[in-house]
Amino acid sequence: MEDCLFCKIAAGEVPSNKLYEDDQLLAFYDIDPQAPVHFLVIPKKHIPSAAALTEEDGALLGHIFATIARLCDSLGCDGGYRIVSNVGEDAGQSVKHLHFHVMAKRQMGWPAG
Repeated sequence: MEDCLFCKIAAGEVPSNKLYEDDQLLAFYDIDPQAPVHFLVIPKKHIPSAAALTEEDGALLGHIFATIARLCDSLGCDGGYRIVSNVGEDAGQSVKHLHFHVMAKRQMGWPAG
């Protein structure tokens, strides 16, 4: 999608502080971190939000979550981590491209936000 910020980041048109990249996804550090470890994981395929996922996206989601687990292990997130995906404006989704915030290395409160 031509005006999507995360599509532009995935295409290398907008710089990011990359943590990981493969042919299906990109992980990069958040520009406004809310925890000592805070990165985003996005599919390179444009998907507007989790509400637009279908069964055909199952393998992609499995790959995303396995990659998150590996990254958190490599970053020493032994105490746990939180994965958040906002869907829609009321939930705080500001970029209309599926993305997962991964936050760790601080105590997380519940209920969230």
